[in-house]
Amino acid sequence: MKLLYIAIDGMGDLKINALGNKTPLEAAQTPNMDALAQRGQTGLMYTVGEGVAPESDAAVISLLGYDPFKYSTGRGVIEAAGAGLTMKDGDLALRCNFATLDKDRNIVDRRVARSLTTEEATELTKAANDKVQLTSYPAEFEFKNTLGHRAVLLIKSKAQALSSHITNSDPAYTIINGIGVAQLDADMILQTVQPMDDTPAAKVSAGLVNEFIEKSHALWETHPINLNRAKQGKLKANGVLSRDAGHLLPKFFNITQQYDVDFACLADMHTERGIAQLAGMNASLLPPPTGNIEADMKVRVEAVLQILPKHDCFYIHLKGPDEPGHDGNYVLKTQIIADIDRYFFGPLLKQISLSDTLFCITSDHATPCALKVHSDTPVALLIASGKSARNNSVTGFSEDECSKGSLGLIKHGYDLMPRLVQMLKKA
Repeated sequence: MKLLYIAIDGMGDLKINALGNKTPLEAAQTPNMDALAQRGQTGLMYTVGEGVAPESDAAVISLLGYDPFKYSTGRGVIEAAGAGLTMKDGDLALRCNFATLDKDRNIVDRRVARSLTTEEATELTKAANDKVQLTSYPAEFEFKNTLGHRAVLLIKSKAQALSSHITNSDPAYTIINGIGVAQLDADMILQTVQPMDDTPAAKVSAGLVNEFIEKSHALWETHPINLNRAKQGKLKANGVLSRDAGHLLPKFFNITQQYDVDFACLADMHTERGIAQLAGMNASLLPPPTGNIEADMKVRVEAVLQILPKHDCFYIHLKGPDEPGHDGNYVLKTQIIADIDRYFFGPLLKQISLSDTLFCITSDHATPCALKVHSDTPVALLIASGKSARNNSVTGFSEDECSKGSLGLIKHGYDLMPRLVQMLKKA
């Protein structure tokens, strides 16, 4: 028996009038996931907890069975691991976005309108690493872009350990009890990073991050990449938004040893790969999306089938609906959910034995189109295998239908993994 644990990023949502008062998942055509829901157990789940609108790292940490309030040490650390950077305790890692700033530090767009190519980001990254020097304190840094507008900043100091007890320069997220949480209705102004305590380490760390932000902004404002983008009528990628600093590696228990099953991960993003690696999984990064979802899903199905004989449990993270949720594009979000069902689950279900497979399908968090940020909205959850009895009370996979199921409302996502492993071993 194999476990396929599939999280569809940002799939959860709220009801939308233009969709007939349905969520995108409810409105999407999803016959394959519907069939699994009809033969399994369903419910709703707070992926971290009620009242917490989690960032992806905290949500995925929770989905893999770790309480993020106990285990999370900041998304920056996760991003650094996923990007292949070598970090030790006392280094400072931050998740970053390339962004567009005006002359008054107003944030014109947090993600450069999603128009920055990885090739352009790589050129800007090279310029920063070659030409920016940190002089406010003896320290060196490595800035690394990952996909599109996303990047990570790693700062190291030989003089003293650095501290993550600093605020974000990105106003869209704040830090509550050590984890990043989305902010509704934040003023889109680049924030000056502040120490959160009176320690020299926090003051030095805040100063170093501010220095990098200011110097990279001055460098990129007139960089040939941005001058060329301006001529083409595109937004400049002339600023850095930093968030979720971390200075300690997380002390995850080894997930394979904890449950005595062999885990592997296939992920679209560096964040999820980083978490899986730190948790002791065999973790692989899937090829970047091409814009052709049929072709992209074919690659992902082939990747699953290729590693299926080699491990017992598989955590598969598909990015998909999250971006149109952030953009408020409910039509595209609905279509992407339908396409994942058609082009990923359709072919996959034809090529594996349901009698030998335990499926779990859910989302890491909701990204409601009306809010354009993550929310604490509970997400749909199904658990099914070929040995499951038909669930006569549920007709499909959606928030409303799953709420009728036997799993009820799961209050913390980290309770799910132990339950899945127990079901796997029992089967």
